[in-house]
Amino acid sequence: MIYTFYRQHIFPHLLNQVMQTPSLMDKRRELLLPVSGEVLEIGFGTGLNLPFYQQVNTLYALEPNPDIYHLAAQRVHETPFEVQHIQARAEKLPFADQSLDHIVSTWTLCSIANLELALNEVYRVLKAGGTLHLVEHVLHNDNRTIQRLQNLLTPIQKRAADGCHLNRNIERAIINAGLELEECRYFDAAGIPAIGQRMLLARAVKR
Repeated sequence: MIYTFYRQHIFPHLLNQVMQTPSLMDKRRELLLPVSGEVLEIGFGTGLNLPFYQQVNTLYALEPNPDIYHLAAQRVHETPFEVQHIQARAEKLPFADQSLDHIVSTWTLCSIANLELALNEVYRVLKAGGTLHLVEHVLHNDNRTIQRLQNLLTPIQKRAADGCHLNRNIERAIINAGLELEECRYFDAAGIPAIGQRMLLARAVKR
């Protein structure tokens, strides 16, 4: 009961605050300004990406947690384009094969229970030439000490942060799903603890 209360009433507010760290907001802007047309955002969260969509007509906001989506209500109301809430999971996207040009994921792939299945779904619903735009914290490949800590603390992190893994190799997972990386840049995000500071910004295309 206590854990359920935490997930429903405490964690969404913590997530909303952490995800507004200035360095992360800067990366949202960089990732999203080129995105246009109809877009599926996986893990819409509290709607922090909305101000950075400048060329979007319709946004399908996939967010399985209604308590988190509820915190986006004001941002959705103030948005000049259509936002449709899709209460579903990334492992089973309610879209037809080859139906989307753009899919966005910002700090979401870390918390999907079955990442392989979700990326297979992304591949399925993207049109040929369609793009997955993403930014994510990742396994720190250059620091063995941090790697060990990430592996050690991931079971705790999964409980504290609604399924979040500290130790995923997102680049490898994207390649294994059959997507081709057109852009792939690693960086350390200011204002984030070292254990989760290493990030990946990438654009992956379905050929």
